[in-house]
Amino acid sequence: MSEREGFVERLAEHRLLGIIRGTDPDASIATALALAEEGVRLFEVSLTSADALRVLREVRAAVGDDIELGAGTVLTAEQADTALEHGATYIVTPAVAPSVAYSVGLGVPVVCGALTPTEVVTAIGLGVDAVKIFPANVAGPRYLKDLRAPFPDVPFVPVGGVGAREVPEYLANGAVAVGVASPLCGDAPDGGDLEELRGRARDFLDQVAR
Repeated sequence: MSEREGFVERLAEHRLLGIIRGTDPDASIATALALAEEGVRLFEVSLTSADALRVLREVRAAVGDDIELGAGTVLTAEQADTALEHGATYIVTPAVAPSVAYSVGLGVPVVCGALTPTEVVTAIGLGVDAVKIFPANVAGPRYLKDLRAPFPDVPFVPVGGVGAREVPEYLANGAVAVGVASPLCGDAPDGGDLEELRGRARDFLDQVAR
């Protein structure tokens, strides 16, 4: 099994992709470590976060190889290179951006943002590993079910406004995993309460395990 095939397998196994986007680098690092301690095995650090590269580097040093640590909001080849140099092992985009074909060419797992069927076809044609349906909340779980009809074999990851109570419906309608930012992390990456974060993490983990 290749590393890229293994990535999709791990998405399907763990079913939760945490998304960290914060204004406080130290709090973002603490958020990542708390998620790891609670059992979240895959998460990404958005490059729109404050000092995102330091966050990636320090989280990677702390968690080692136990966590699939990705870089999110990666739009360019240069951003992809820099993120990988700082410890990211996969790339996430909000759309079909120039970073997608470049990262696929490197053999790096890519979760590519798309919403419409045309965008899904474009992403698949570039050889991505999974398609991030974003923003998922504008259409909801039934839209994902409709997409599954023409694309039964595409690993879909809905992202954007996915709350804990919506998780089972997204999974039942064909999601391989769900990606969650603020409903999971709340204000923890900005310096908010880590205990509340831990509670939300346990809630989401419970939902994906059903």
